[in-house]
Amino acid sequence: MPTTAPPLADATASDSALRRFLHGLPGVDTVGLEARAAALGTRSIKTTAKAYAIDLAISMIDLTTLEGADTPGKVRALAAKAVNPDPLDRTTPRTAAVCVYPDMAATAVAALPGSGVKVASVATAFPAGRAAPAVKLADVRDAVAAGADEIDMVIDRGAFLSGRYLKVYEEIVAVKAECGRARLKVIFETGELSTYDNIRRASWLGMLAGADFIKTSTGKVATNATPANTLLMLEAVRDFREQTGVQVGVKPAGGIRTTKDAIKFLVLVNETAGEDWLDNHWFRFGASSLLNDLLMQRQKLSTGRYSGPDYVTVD
Repeated sequence: MPTTAPPLADATASDSALRRFLHGLPGVDTVGLEARAAALGTRSIKTTAKAYAIDLAISMIDLTTLEGADTPGKVRALAAKAVNPDPLDRTTPRTAAVCVYPDMAATAVAALPGSGVKVASVATAFPAGRAAPAVKLADVRDAVAAGADEIDMVIDRGAFLSGRYLKVYEEIVAVKAECGRARLKVIFETGELSTYDNIRRASWLGMLAGADFIKTSTGKVATNATPANTLLMLEAVRDFREQTGVQVGVKPAGGIRTTKDAIKFLVLVNETAGEDWLDNHWFRFGASSLLNDLLMQRQKLSTGRYSGPDYVTVD
């Protein structure tokens, strides 16, 4: 389902110009989008290809703990699992990152020296994003100062839904400036954006503002990542690269719990954006329980039998 965006020149010069650009994007064919996502989800992946897909999915996970009860010990345990997901099989890939709140970023950094596992930190008053701009930017600075490699910010959904697109754009630009070397993931909370047209507009808005990744959700609302909303975002990053030469990553988060789910999303990536995105530098899963199922399916492929529920650690 290729799309054609309006010309990018001067798209962000003013609030009215940005509105014209975003509302000039092609409308989303809901029936076609959902039918294509459903059809790609029926692809059958067998044996060798399945083993490859499982290892690839493990390597794409942002292993996450974002709870009020998080402790340094829990973060260190999560970091250990990220580095060595299956203590009985050292061929198991490491996860892409560990994702924590800003006050836990330093703990995660200290637990992962030289591992290659990134430290991601949510920021900007995650998950609601309801704070003054100065507070949001201070949140980002704290995470970056603690050593975070990646920042996951939430957009102001109230501003977006009321049509104040330039406010959202300028906030993303300001956060990006505070990130320094850290890569920026921009979370839309697609379950609150109401329409596919809004998800397409948010995707282009985030990319125009300098997002390194666009991300579906916080995982804290009822509707999170779905095949359809992820397909729509994959189309957006594909089309953005065609127009600008700039590649942007995609991160579905929330609700992806099984190996079957993960493989469906990998098929979406391959068939929509292409092989260039089949790498954890450009595609991530925001999930924790998913890892356990991937590990059990991986053991099933290597041993021929399923493990008991005590085979993997409880996150």
